[in-house]
Amino acid sequence: MTTIAGLASNRGRNLLHIDERAPGGAELGVVLANHEGAPVLDAAAERGIPTEVVERGEDESRADHERRILDALSSYDFDLICLDGYMRILTDTFLEATPTVLNVHPSLLPSFPGDDAHEQVLDAGVSVTGCTVHVVTEEVDAGPVVTQESVPVYGDDNAESLKSRVLYDAEFTAYPRAVRWFAQGRLDVSERDGELTVSVEGDDGGDFPERRVVSNDRVAELRYGENPHQDAAVYADAADTEASVVGAPQLNEGAKGLSYNNYNDADAALNLIKEFADDEPAAAVIKHTNPAGCATADTLADAYADALATDPMSAFGGIVALNRECDAATAEEIVDSFKEVVVAPGYTDAALDVLRAKDDLRVLDVGSLGERTDALTEKRLVGGRLVQERDRWAPDREDVEIATDTQPTDEQLETMLFAWKVLKHVKSNGIVFADGTETVGVGMGQVSRVDAVRLAAMKADEHAEGKSPEGAVMASDAFFPFPDGVEEAIDAGVEAVIQPGGSVNDEDVIAACDAHDVPMVFTGRRCFRHD
Repeated sequence: MTTIAGLASNRGRNLLHIDERAPGGAELGVVLANHEGAPVLDAAAERGIPTEVVERGEDESRADHERRILDALSSYDFDLICLDGYMRILTDTFLEATPTVLNVHPSLLPSFPGDDAHEQVLDAGVSVTGCTVHVVTEEVDAGPVVTQESVPVYGDDNAESLKSRVLYDAEFTAYPRAVRWFAQGRLDVSERDGELTVSVEGDDGGDFPERRVVSNDRVAELRYGENPHQDAAVYADAADTEASVVGAPQLNEGAKGLSYNNYNDADAALNLIKEFADDEPAAAVIKHTNPAGCATADTLADAYADALATDPMSAFGGIVALNRECDAATAEEIVDSFKEVVVAPGYTDAALDVLRAKDDLRVLDVGSLGERTDALTEKRLVGGRLVQERDRWAPDREDVEIATDTQPTDEQLETMLFAWKVLKHVKSNGIVFADGTETVGVGMGQVSRVDAVRLAAMKADEHAEGKSPEGAVMASDAFFPFPDGVEEAIDAGVEAVIQPGGSVNDEDVIAACDAHDVPMVFTGRRCFRHD
């Protein structure tokens, strides 16, 4: 375990934060101040951390004062010294007698050294500042940099607001990072040719870099968030080139702007329809980020009608996404029932005439669907975020393994592959019933896979128009742990199954399918979606 000796002259908020976070398992073993009134002393004592005070005498030399500091620390074992607003310049008398000494400075050194960094930043008119954790040397603010963290400077900032942002957003991030690297044995401080140098093992880039800097620009303040009592805004990644609903032109300017939920649902709809970017005409209807229906057909109007017929009741007030330029026939179908947003890669003039007649329908032109270039997806957590590779995989015929003795027909295989593309966008536990290249019933967001099957069957039987679960293909986003899920589907009329496989009870599930002459294929991959 790494033990830290902290030196501070005031509140020592960075030291206390490091103590709370214990980066790399490091602990604060002692806090030393250079005057009795330093607030950090009481705060440390309340945490049970030993404290020392070594004031400099009026006529005392710096070297003598530093020797007394060393004497005060001599009864403590520590591996690292961290300064935090310690208002004394240290000399080689101290530095050569101690292990590595780190300090944090409230600017991106070498810019704006000294004790008035924030004022210097504001006077210079820069738009970005931050903090620097560096190794302490005799020359003030000039030791080798260990790590830095940036923050924006806003037009209405003053020294106090900037000081607060740098402390909480930059220093509270960078200082624990540097301590963690040291505690993990990854921070190397060496002298080469008379100069101190710093290197960090594993401070790598790539899709999942050691450190991330994310910068977005606010493009709109929204009326409210997910609920009316929540404030919200939408931010854009100006460097992103993939077709997106963020910043997509709204072609009916008189309509109200998109809401938080509209953005969320429209993004989900667009992501689903991109699965069919290079296929025949396709349409999807989304409600609360889940597909209410999806289909491909010979014409866009037919694809939309087939998608809507899956669950027209749930589709009320939903989001429509199309993979082709919207024509007048499709527009007429869309406005026949209430929809919130239409997302498409273009519109004919005749289609716009139809769509613009609906005052509350937002019409978004996202341009060419093109390639899905965003490689990662993110989910914000309290205290951090999850980042993962985007799931752009969907099986083709060569990817699936026929698990049953009963062989699927070519038509069933085609439907399986279609259903899987839709299933990827269904909240888990997710089940899709499909017939041909259109959905029949969707069971989403259930904590039991059997319940998801039952929901899809109920939707197909009771809510779908002109459709039925009889003869449908079922797709499941994860394996069936027991035969009950496929048995429930077979009872509902399902005649083929696609699922990942991989359960310890796969043989029992296969036997249940073979007992009813129902073919089943394994993809070898699941497609969970949890947000």
